[in-house]
Parts: sequence; C-alpha cells; structure tokens
Amino acid sequence: MTAALLWLALILAVTGGLWGLARRPPRVTVTRDVPGSGFEGGQLPLTVTVTVQSRRPLRVTLSDPTPRGVVPGHELTAAALHVGQTTHTFTTTLRLNRRGHFEWPGLDLAWADPLGLFWRQTTLPATTAVTVYPGTHGLLLPDLLRPLLSEGTLSRQLGLDDPLSLRSAREYVTGDAPGRIHWRLSARRGELVVREPERTAASSLTVFVDASAGGSTFVDSAARLAASLLREGQTLGLPVAAAAGGEVTPAGRGTDALHAALHLLACVQPDPDQPRLPATRAGGNLIILTARPSADLTTQALHARATASRVSIVAIPEGFYLEPGEQPRRQWAGLPDAVRDLERRAAVLAESGILVYVLRGNQSVLTLAG
Repeated sequence: MTAALLWLALILAVTGGLWGLARRPPRVTVTRDVPGSGFEGGQLPLTVTVTVQSRRPLRVTLSDPTPRGVVPGHELTAAALHVGQTTHTFTTTLRLNRRGHFEWPGLDLAWADPLGLFWRQTTLPATTAVTVYPGTHGLLLPDLLRPLLSEGTLSRQLGLDDPLSLRSAREYVTGDAPGRIHWRLSARRGELVVREPERTAASSLTVFVDASAGGSTFVDSAARLAASLLREGQTLGLPVAAAAGGEVTPAGRGTDALHAALHLLACVQPDPDQPRLPATRAGGNLIILTARPSADLTTQALHARATASRVSIVAIPEGFYLEPGEQPRRQWAGLPDAVRDLERRAAVLAESGILVYVLRGNQSVLTLAG
C-alpha cells in the first residue's frame, strides 16, 4: 500500500511538473515579408520568419493560415520539441485567386509539455495585408482610348469627336454611324450626307463602376474591365482615376494615382444605393460601366457631358464579358428593358457626345469598338 502511494505521489509530482512547464507560452516573434499588392491571377513571394525562445523544453506547433483569396504554395506549419532559441524561415509563393483586400491577423501557436499531455494555444499578433488588384489584359479599343491623347494639331485621326462642334459635311460612306447623318442637308442634296465634327483632346480618363444593379459576377467583370482601361490610359499618358460606391480617386499620371484607382476597384462590392457620377475634369473622358443603365444614370451622364469631352456608357447586362481566349457563350435570356431602352436612345445620345456600347454574351471586350 505504501509503495502504491509513493508511486501515485511520484506520478502526481511528474504530472504537476509537466503541467507547470506548459503553463507559460514560449516567447515567439513573427515577421512576414510579402509585397503589399499584386494582380489577380498572379503570384507574390512570401517569407515568414518565426523565432521561438524558451528556457523550458516544450513541444511547439506553429501554423500560419492565409485568407481564402490568397493561397500559399505549401502549408505553413511546423512542429518540434523546442528548448533555447531557434529560428524557422518559411519561403513560398502566394497565388492571388481573386481581387480584394485581404488581412490575416496572426499566427496560430500551440505548445505543450515534452510528453504532449497538456496543450494550450493562442494567436500571435502579426497583422499582414495584401491587396489583390483586378486582373487586366491588353485591349483593342481604338474608339474609346487610342484617340484620347493628341499632341499638337488635332486631325481627323487624333482627338475625340465633339458632336456639338461641326467642322464640315461629307458624303455617306459604308460604316458611318447612322447618328452622324445630316438629314436636312441630305434631303437638300438628294444623297446621304454625314456630319464631320471637330476633334477635341481629352485631358483625363475616369472610369466609373455602377455597382447598384449588378451582382458580384458583374462587379468582378466590371472591375477587370475598368482596371484594363485605366492601365491603357496611363500608358497613353493620361491622368487616370476610378470611381465607385460614392468614392473617386485623385487623378494623376504617376503610379500612385494608378495604384489608388486599382485599390478602389479591388475593394468595390455590390451596392444597392443609387449611383452618383463624379465630377469630371474639363475636357476629360468618362467611361461608365453598368449592368442596367437607369434613367437617372443616363441623365447624370448628360450633365457630365457639359464638361467632359466624351462620355461612354458600356452596358454588361449578362454580368460577364469574354476574356481573351474564351469561347462565346449562348444567351438564354433577352436584354433587360433598361438596356433595350438605352439602345433605342443610342443615336440621340450620340448626338450629345455620349457613346453607347452593349456587351452581349457572344461578344469580346477585345473587339468592343472594332
């Protein structure tokens, strides 16, 4: 009986000692080295350095889970029997699966006595944020972007058409927009005659995403298209800005202005509030991306035309557009009434300097203006 009590006392003492060893956590410092931003579909290098200090022998398990939007190349976990000071370095790449602003608060730490009987866990503070910009691709949009920037004397190829300023009239040529036909002069001459408007140079490019009528699929598509337009505009030397959800970024030619615009597009989400177009710089170009253009939005576009060189409304009613290399999709539903009404008014709006484009399921944004 005495021997049993002694063994029991010994076991309790060892157990108590092990429990005491596991009471206090080891000292752990964590640093993450990762670029603050990247583009959707790309990769970023990630280095996580963890230093563990403990005078007591402990079993330590480390895990660094990332948000779902960014996926590491391999799992960032480690487990070892630790004593003294050791440093672990994890090197991998982050796959940027979807746009957004992602934060992961810290690293999960679990520790126990050397036998692994008493486990405790906590989350270490090590906040890191990564902004994933919308994916972009090359665009073939001569009517929307390439004529925007003109240096020196304006010509028939450079600059934006200004329908309110008539230069001359000429004979109709196959391919001319019906909205350019000068009906009175055509009736007088007995043949179709089209207006030849003056050209004006754009001073900036602003892309507005109307997130009030479309769901997440449309917003993702619109964000990618807007990001592509802005990058093309910056390549042409235009001050660029983005607007969505009541916010507008400062217009500028530098990388800071582009990054601010891309950050806004990365964070834009469906918003039920009515859209409000931003104030456009004099001579600027405003491109509106919308799923269902409301009458109020069209009215705002007309008001914006008072200062803008051109206003373009791009409707994406199906909530998607074809990416480079994708095959055309079948359309199972007709256009929304708002889009049909916009198409009926396209010629009238063109007379006021507002261009209308409707992307259907079998059209690619690459040939939007072709």
